[in-house]
Amino acid sequence: MKPIDLTLSVSQLIPTFPDSPKPQFITWSTIKEDGYNLELLFLSSHTGTHLDAPYHFVKHGAKIHEISISRFFGTAILIKIKKGNNEAITKNDLILFEKNHGKIPINSSVVFFTGWQKNLNKNFYFYSNPGLSESGAKYLASKKLNLVGIDSPSIDLGRDKKFIAHKILAKNNVLIVENLSNLNKIASINFDFVILPLKLKNATGSPVRAIAI
Repeated sequence: MKPIDLTLSVSQLIPTFPDSPKPQFITWSTIKEDGYNLELLFLSSHTGTHLDAPYHFVKHGAKIHEISISRFFGTAILIKIKKGNNEAITKNDLILFEKNHGKIPINSSVVFFTGWQKNLNKNFYFYSNPGLSESGAKYLASKKLNLVGIDSPSIDLGRDKKFIAHKILAKNNVLIVENLSNLNKIASINFDFVILPLKLKNATGSPVRAIAI
């Protein structure tokens, strides 16, 4: 398979979570003045396509720099399950998938294609997104998963202000990747992935370059 870029481009125009800062690319040096071009970056560690470390929601959870690099690549299961405004991915949805495609293995990685990414530039993108229900999150946590990814801005429903799915997965040391794009270009249920965060010491998250192979 040809490599597929699953990453949103980070720019000053990328939509961001409400109350989060807009990325800024600040010119620091120029060829004219200094002989080279250089910019400063100002952005949230959860900008664009990004990875949540367990520390994001667990006081003593693993921080970005503490996560083994072996967790950033492997084979993932793509679950295509179209969901609309604040529609939850439930335990029953997952059981139905397993009935049709086989059991989700212990220690595996799962990526959800909901089709929500098409709304990236809509004003309701961050407020009405689909995500995991409590039952769905608990069911995946019981599988001791390595990683859960989704093409929406949050693994939680847009209306969930308690971050229930985040907390369940983080407590069980499951990595979370949000804002994945181009999942519609993956033809098979199983695909190889590489999802690389920056090695930011003590950080709760990091933008990533996510690739399907």
